[in-house]
Amino acid sequence: MINQLTNHHGGSSVTTEKRTRFRVAAIQMASGPSVSANLEEAARLIEEAVAQEAKLVVLPEYFCIMGMKDTDKLAVREQPGVGQIQAFLSETAKRLGIWLVGGSVPLASPETDKVYNSCLVYAENGEQVARYDKIHLFGLQLGQEKYAEEKTIKAGNQVVTIDSPFGRIGLSICYDLRFPELFRMMNNVDIILAPAAFTSITGKAHWEVLVRARAVENMAYVIAPGQGGYHVNARETNGDSMIVDPWGVVMERLPRGSGAVVATLDPEYQASLRTNLPALDHRILQYSIAS
Repeated sequence: MINQLTNHHGGSSVTTEKRTRFRVAAIQMASGPSVSANLEEAARLIEEAVAQEAKLVVLPEYFCIMGMKDTDKLAVREQPGVGQIQAFLSETAKRLGIWLVGGSVPLASPETDKVYNSCLVYAENGEQVARYDKIHLFGLQLGQEKYAEEKTIKAGNQVVTIDSPFGRIGLSICYDLRFPELFRMMNNVDIILAPAAFTSITGKAHWEVLVRARAVENMAYVIAPGQGGYHVNARETNGDSMIVDPWGVVMERLPRGSGAVVATLDPEYQASLRTNLPALDHRILQYSIAS
């Protein structure tokens, strides 16, 4: 059963004053099996984004490990609040004075053969202010490509948003993009985060249309960082990390390779769109998630 909304408050930084434009970044990587090497590369790319004045930086799904086999992430799982990966995120956010989002981190679950695939949000003081455990687990059988995340990942059951200096943020991971009801349950967020590791095959067909659709139907900015390239485990990921505005326009993107996609978000522009086209206020049909 999916529990209703869990809303976090990002500490003393949250403001209700009129918000000005700000810079955000989606980090694209081609992660490998070494956690330390991935964190080193992530640090370099985060600093590249900060050099372009990004204040909110989002890493892709599996930024810390893309193992040789799916079970490799079990060996590097961490307990909540403890471990190399979480320490890196906290210390980097504090050192650079940014909000930093770890696209997904393998956290311990009650089942020894599974982890939670958790998106973690850190404020500029290094405090973890939100956690979202991926709800929808990817499964695919298409030719030689076969994936079954349910074998190594335990699904979450909480819809998560957080109030931040940048507005209200909704958290999702990768395959979640295919389930629009998740985003409706977020209840009018300003920004959607969608860190991903889309396969090359599904990504070429569906990635852009899904990201832009979630932006348009929720009149929200979408920050969608991805894994992008060839990995040492022979997997190919789609890349094409992008930042999309509430009108569905792709503001910036990176088709392939590692890098930082940086764009300026404008809350006043978003507010004007929602005023001139109040689609979110025109919703009539309601639904509930059955147990």
